[in-house]
Amino acid sequence: MKVLVLYAHPVETSYHAALHRLVVERLVARGHEVDDCDLYAEGFEPCLSREERIRYRDVPENTETVCNYVERLRRAEGLVLTFPVWNYGYPAILKGFFDRVFLPGVSFKMVGDKAKPSLHTIRKLAAVTTYGGSRLNAFLLGDPPRKLVKRVLRLTVKPGAPVSYLAHYSMNSSTEASRKAFMAKVMARMDAF
Repeated sequence: MKVLVLYAHPVETSYHAALHRLVVERLVARGHEVDDCDLYAEGFEPCLSREERIRYRDVPENTETVCNYVERLRRAEGLVLTFPVWNYGYPAILKGFFDRVFLPGVSFKMVGDKAKPSLHTIRKLAAVTTYGGSRLNAFLLGDPPRKLVKRVLRLTVKPGAPVSYLAHYSMNSSTEASRKAFMAKVMARMDAF
């Protein structure tokens, strides 16, 4: 399977960088063709420009400034997001990827005044993430990243596609044992991807 891994963390020595490496290694070891998209290393510009917003609904002109990323997304049969949760949301660079690449004609089509999801080449979706705070705090605040993956992205990809959301909460008080246990969970899920 062709798997696009979207990675969003700026520090190459972080725990999240180790999770990202593990994701890529396990997918490759299982025979997947991995397109490893490190948004920071690639210098992805997350800000939607004035011109891009004006052309937002103009298919296919709306993809001109991000055509490389659009083609990578369109080739994907699986999508794995690897990102930390900051301020109970996606890192700005990942949010910007969704704003600039998940466009009309790419991830959805406009049918009249309604958006119809159309990224049906993606038949598996997973997210690997870390939170500084607890699961309870995230729950009380609505856990936006979990909802965006489990609800919004789930509706965008192939209907019925399996969706996994792997989260290590309470990173601020994590232990070596909790981090190792989470890595084992990620390894098992990627081995079964």
